[in-house]
Amino acid sequence: MQNKNELVREQVLRMSGVNPRKCMRCGKCSATCPSYDEMEYHPHQFVYMVENGDIETLMNSPSVYKCLSCFACVDRCPRDVEPAKLIEALRLCVIREKDKNHMTADDIPSLIDEDMPQQALVSAMRKYSK
Repeated sequence: MQNKNELVREQVLRMSGVNPRKCMRCGKCSATCPSYDEMEYHPHQFVYMVENGDIETLMNSPSVYKCLSCFACVDRCPRDVEPAKLIEALRLCVIREKDKNHMTADDIPSLIDEDMPQQALVSAMRKYSK
């Protein structure tokens, strides 16, 4: 019988279509990430942790919600690993667990200011309106 980590890992890999073993840990994805300073775990670390089955740590990390889904990491990766797809799939797994989503669409308007990039708003609405 598989444990929860293994089941969620398989689900994340299936949903994302990403092969984390292609990652060569160059860090280019993290270097280009606009949310780098806000994240506890960076894109290259997400890939490594998913590969090693450290799913529960990632699911409990606020970094899952810090990703803007801008796909800069995907564009920068020389091996086409697509870390943003892994993060999106992991976020969906967290959101699908009852009462695990830490934010609702109604929370977003209070966070808006004139310096907020439109991409962040669209991304947030896409994430939290499900």
